[in-house]
Amino acid sequence: MTEIRWRLLFWAAIAIAFALALMPRPPQLPGAPDDKVQHVMAFATLALLARLAFPAAPVLRLLAGLSLYGALIEICQLYPPLGRDGDWLDWVADTVAAGTVLVIARLARR
Repeated sequence: MTEIRWRLLFWAAIAIAFALALMPRPPQLPGAPDDKVQHVMAFATLALLARLAFPAAPVLRLLAGLSLYGALIEICQLYPPLGRDGDWLDWVADTVAAGTVLVIARLARR
């Protein structure tokens, strides 16, 4: 797949994750994984897509961007009409998952 297609897929995943994060009642995933597992799955996927979409970008830049994105989601979830709860531990799970995948991807490239 070309870099352009990976970038389109990455930005589509970013938009879908944001929409799901702001839904008052997001759809249940098969097996009903708990909230932290869903965060880890989402940000691991986003990190892998980010690495494929931006192969020349420094790992720390990608991690910073994904971490800020996770923080943005948690801040937006504090808006009462959404019926969601922002949680700083969700942000930690997002950041750790993204960082882990980015480090593994970097090691795999060597």
